[in-house]
Amino acid sequence: MDGKENGTAAEPRWHQHREAAVAEISGPTNPMVRPLLTDLYQFTMAYAYWKAGKHKEKAVFDLFFRKSPFGGEYTVFAGLEECIRFIANYKLTEEEISFIGHTLPDKCEEGFRDYLRKVDCSDVEVYAVPEGSVVFPRVPLLRVEGPAAVLQLLETTLLNLVNYASLVATNAARHRIVAGKSKLLLEFGLRRAQGPDGGIGASKYCYVGGFDATSNVLAGRLFGIPLRGTHSHAFISSFMSPDEIINKSLRTSDGSNVCEDFVGLVQTWLKKIQGSSSLRSIFGGTNQSELAAFISYALAFPSNFLALVDTYDVLRSGVPNFCAVALALHDLGYKAVGIRLDSGDLAYLSNEARKFFHAIENEFQVPGIGKTGITASNDLNEETLDHLNKQGHEIDAFGIGTNLVTCYSQAALGCVFKLVEINNQPRIKLSEDVSKVSIPCKKRCFRLYGKEGYPLVDLMIGENEPPPQVSERILCRHPFIESKRAYVVPQRVEELLRCYWSGSSGGERVELPPLKDIRARCMEQLEQMRPDHMRLLNPTPYKVSVSAKLYDFIHFLWLSEAPVGELE
Repeated sequence: MDGKENGTAAEPRWHQHREAAVAEISGPTNPMVRPLLTDLYQFTMAYAYWKAGKHKEKAVFDLFFRKSPFGGEYTVFAGLEECIRFIANYKLTEEEISFIGHTLPDKCEEGFRDYLRKVDCSDVEVYAVPEGSVVFPRVPLLRVEGPAAVLQLLETTLLNLVNYASLVATNAARHRIVAGKSKLLLEFGLRRAQGPDGGIGASKYCYVGGFDATSNVLAGRLFGIPLRGTHSHAFISSFMSPDEIINKSLRTSDGSNVCEDFVGLVQTWLKKIQGSSSLRSIFGGTNQSELAAFISYALAFPSNFLALVDTYDVLRSGVPNFCAVALALHDLGYKAVGIRLDSGDLAYLSNEARKFFHAIENEFQVPGIGKTGITASNDLNEETLDHLNKQGHEIDAFGIGTNLVTCYSQAALGCVFKLVEINNQPRIKLSEDVSKVSIPCKKRCFRLYGKEGYPLVDLMIGENEPPPQVSERILCRHPFIESKRAYVVPQRVEELLRCYWSGSSGGERVELPPLKDIRARCMEQLEQMRPDHMRLLNPTPYKVSVSAKLYDFIHFLWLSEAPVGELE
């Protein structure tokens, strides 16, 4: 009777807790992220676990990477929110269970199907580094605890959700560091991304990594990312002359008056510019189809007029035509946003355009036009930004697409998901390649800060070891190289792993932050790092260490598990 009461009491508590959790956490952004988005061997292992009676054994897995991407020494962790959304809503449908039953190599017993019907993440716990954090090799990004078979079913999907997200967020952060804090960075990569999911993910995680806005309208709708966009060369070349503009009127910005012939006002200003003694030598006649396009766009968006000026000739046509429209808008109380350069020598053209704007401001006494915004695009990457900085330029914003969202210089991050403990017994994965040897047991991870405020080292310790304390002298050891060790006296200690999914335990978990807070954390973390760890060329490696006690245990377990050879 007691057992029945205990059972009936426990089930509703979890049922209510799970329903509340699911109600709080919606499903993954992409509906394709579901239990079958995994590798077949996860289900074959789950079946084998079940057949062996091992499916409920308590396991601990670490999700981590072995080497930072793009030749750098840091990575931005992203994708955690989507992982938690997936875990919170994990449930196989009857149709999916039937498909798995018919897909497994041998006949699937009905008992396994019954097991799959009950599988959820009620007994799973997830500890993770906060999303948007700067992270380093070997330190667990996620520590996932729960039944062995369930964790295997989660593995591939979690890796899929973290690998690209962290890679593209890191790529974005690298572009932000090279561009500098003052520049506006715009993600323009949707048309070149690897499919719809690649495009949506790129927009989201480039924003996390420090980009300010995206051209991707759906990403703006889904995530609240600011949107930016103007027009293409097709819009410019679709016009023939100002004569085809039918509606020529434009109301002043305060709404008090109407200019009945905005086209004529622009043409008057163009004649003034052409007649200016200080500007006459720069250009002659401008392209009238381009002028018509600029006027039409300004009539449609007088408060957001930004013109693409390289369809015909930047300095002899695009910039003068833009200035004529900008001056006409100024007469009506509007301020033009700026120009976009999409080809040519961007440093030279931006410098010459800035000189032209200053000349216009001085010639016609129009305050502020000299500071008109200049945006550049055209297949940019972090090396291009670095070269532009060294050449000297007047660009205020960069629109970056292909090299950013495709992560052209590195295809994948290479996260892995390794078993580190089963039934409270630490496990280790050995390899002739030392870089692939795993660090066993359930661990706590800390970041130790020095007196200048910079992080000095990330330290992993065994779960039951006392945590490092401020002002305490701590021996930090390389996990595998005996001679690499150092004492650290931290001025601040930060524990990295926090609970984001507590399953049915009812334990406290950290609420998922909004995207803007994840981005803010990333920017704060990048600021905290020592500059030599972040530089583009030959960055200083960041130290990742283990405690002396964990070091000893790693090598004890290594020797215990490695077979001893025999020589004859």
